[in-house]
Amino acid sequence: MILTFQYILSASIIITLGLSVFYALRYRRQSDPIRRGILAARMNICMGLMLILFSISQLFFFTDTAVRRIIGTIFMLVGLFNLYSGLRNHAAFTRNKKS
Repeated sequence: MILTFQYILSASIIITLGLSVFYALRYRRQSDPIRRGILAARMNICMGLMLILFSISQLFFFTDTAVRRIIGTIFMLVGLFNLYSGLRNHAAFTRNKKS
C-alpha cells in the first residue's frame, strides 16, 4: 500500500515538474502581457504543487532526521506560498482578460 502511494507521489512530482517546464517555456515565448501573466500563474501553481508533493515525500516516507524535517518544512512553506500566489495571480489575470 505504501509502495503504491510512493509510486503515485513520484509520478505526480514528475508530472508537475513537466507542467512547470511547459508553462515556463510558453511564458517566455508569449508577447501579450495578460497571457504571460496567466502562464506565469499556472507555472507557479504547478511549482507549488510539486514542492508540496516533494515535501510530503520527504516528511513521511524516509528515515526521520532533523535535516529532512527542516528541508521538508521549508519546501512545504515555499510550495504553499507559490500555490497561493499562483491562484491569486491567475484569478486576477483571468478577470483582466475578460474585461
